[in-house]
Amino acid sequence: MRITASILLAVCICSAHAQQIDKKLQTRIAEAVSGFNGVAGIYVHDLKHNKVASFNADTIFPTASIVKIPILLGIMQKIETGELNYHQRLMYRDSLFYDEGDDILSRFKDSATIELSKVMMLMITISDNCASLWLQALAGSGTRINEIVDSLGYTSTRVNSRTPGREENRRIYGWGQSSPREIAGIMERIVRGEIFSKAASDRMLRILGRQYWDEQALSQIPAGVFAADKTGAVNGSRNEVMYVNGKKNPYIFSIFTKNNKDQSWNENNEAWIMTKKISVLLWEYYNGK
Repeated sequence: MRITASILLAVCICSAHAQQIDKKLQTRIAEAVSGFNGVAGIYVHDLKHNKVASFNADTIFPTASIVKIPILLGIMQKIETGELNYHQRLMYRDSLFYDEGDDILSRFKDSATIELSKVMMLMITISDNCASLWLQALAGSGTRINEIVDSLGYTSTRVNSRTPGREENRRIYGWGQSSPREIAGIMERIVRGEIFSKAASDRMLRILGRQYWDEQALSQIPAGVFAADKTGAVNGSRNEVMYVNGKKNPYIFSIFTKNNKDQSWNENNEAWIMTKKISVLLWEYYNGK
């Protein structure tokens, strides 16, 4: 029997209804968000007790670099079908050049070669935009990635940039869009080994566990605890999604912001301070000080 997106969505909805709301934690999260100069969205899933807490969890936000998780799914499907090989060598061409800050791949010379696996690492670990755009194309375009995400039952998560028909969404949300609940759901299904195959999910989880950008939510997790994470940031939006494998109580946490008044790039940015505040709250709430 063919499993359609509508069936998958129905399953997700039924599962969500079975979850209990952690009212105590939900109150504490609302208090932590109170007074924020922008729009915030949060979703937390206690994986041990199947309890959730949320705030604007179904609101659509710009993903910024968190869009690289859907791109990762697109590439992984190509690897699963044998159209690409994780260790195959790719040739970089000058036409792929994308000059954005300190991207490493953009510094390559024309005709230089690199393994696909390392391009994937650059996209996720250091959020290299040149690598990400190359992988988006190799995955079959934003259109194909959106089809994959839709087939998994997610209706808000989309790639907009370089994707025909999504120009207006790009104007509003930028490269990609999602909601706190959906991006947390994708992360959780990776954790549970449910996307493509257990082996593919495990590989994606290991890749997401290697992060250079670790100074916000991730910084509040003890270094000896495994955490898979992806951040995203543009001037008016600061986001993060993470899985924390705490020994007492593992959990998923996503936070998105938009229309931020504070658009600074220093460590005292209001959204980043709030992200760290909630991250330490969750760690202590689930796993103790």
